Amino acid sequence: MSHPAPPPLAFFATLKVQVAPAHEVGQTPAGNRRIIAILGGDARGDGWTARVLPGGADFQAIVTPTLAQLDARYVLETDAGELIYVHNRAIRSASAETTARLIRGEPVDPAEVYFRCAPTFETAAPSLAWINERLFVGVGVRRPDWVEIDCFTVL
Repeated sequence: MSHPAPPPLAFFATLKVQVAPAHEVGQTPAGNRRIIAILGGDARGDGWTARVLPGGADFQAIVTPTLAQLDARYVLETDAGELIYVHNRAIRSASAETTARLIRGEPVDPAEVYFRCAPTFETAAPSLAWINERLFVGVGVRRPDWVEIDCFTVL
C-alpha cells in the first residue's frame, strides 16, 4: 500500500517580532522559566502587511541545556485594521554552548540552531477567515532583540 505524498507548503508571512530582555523566573518543575515581553514588530505576507501590537509575551522553558520550549502569544493588526491573534509554540535546540549564548542575549549564527514552530492564527475578519481553517509551520531565527519567523501554510 502506498502512502500519500507529504503535503507541500506555501509561504504565508514573515513575522519580525521585537522583544524585551527576559524576565528570569528561575528553575521551576517545568524548567528554567523565562518571560519575554513582545514590544512590537511587523508582518509581511503575500499582498498584505501588519504590525505586531505590543503587549504579548513569549513564555519560555529551558528544559535541558540544549532544548527550549517556547510559547508566544500576541496580536497582529493589518493595515486594514483587522486583528489576528497569534499563538506560536516552538522548540529551539542547539548545543549547550550555543543555548547559553542565546540565553545571555548574544548573537548566534542561525545555522547553529534548530528553531521550528507550529503557529496558529485566529481572526474574526471575514476577509481572513480562511486562516482559522489551516495548519501552519515555521522556521525561526533569534536575534538579541528580535525574532524573525517565516510561516508557511500546509497545503
